[in-house]
Parts: sequence; C-alpha cells; structure tokens
Amino acid sequence: MASHEKIRTSKELEFAVFCIENVAQRLGVDAERVYDALTGKSDILNSYIVPEYEILHTQSKDYIVDDILQVMKERGVAV
Repeated sequence: MASHEKIRTSKELEFAVFCIENVAQRLGVDAERVYDALTGKSDILNSYIVPEYEILHTQSKDYIVDDILQVMKERGVAV
C-alpha cells in the first residue's frame, strides 16, 4: 500500500507546484486541469509526489515530468 502524506513544508509545496506547472506545460494544458487530475481524479499528489519528494526533487525536470506522466498512465488518469 502506498503511503499517503500531506504537504508539510514550503519546500514540498514549491515542489508540488513545480510538478503541476511542468506537467501542464508538457501536456499543453492549464495547470488547474493537472492539479485536478492529481488530486480530484486521483490521489497522485499525496500518494506519490509528496511521499517521494526526497528522491524526486533531486532529479532533472524532464525526469520528474516523465515519471509523473508514467504514474498517471499506470493509474489510468487523464488530464
């Protein structure tokens, strides 16, 4: 079972915003739609992005975006 964590620090919040904005940019959609996909249509923000912050934030922007898009695909989450 994946862990479920809420954003606790400003660094995690900044990272979540970074992820949402960059996924939106890659997909050519509004960031609000990506936020909805990661929180409303799924729980990817709190079940994947936040718990994996320590590992993910050390990677390149392209790696992070590719990784999040892969998780969305695996979980059947469309924007």
